[in-house]
Amino acid sequence: MRASDLREMGSEELGRKLAELRDELFKLRLRRGGEELPNPLRIRMLRRDIARCMTVMREKQAAEVGERADG
Repeated sequence: MRASDLREMGSEELGRKLAELRDELFKLRLRRGGEELPNPLRIRMLRRDIARCMTVMREKQAAEVGERADG
């Protein structure tokens, strides 16, 4: 997932995407404890996607606060 794709999403879409990613990460971590994962690198990719999503959300929040302060 690219940050540019995330920047095009709205706040609600970002929130839903973040929830989906966290849920998938949780499920993979549970599976890792009991069995071998087909793609163990997926956990790393999910963590990075979550970080990207959170970064874009913070950028949007900072932009909103900046607009309120200027207006």
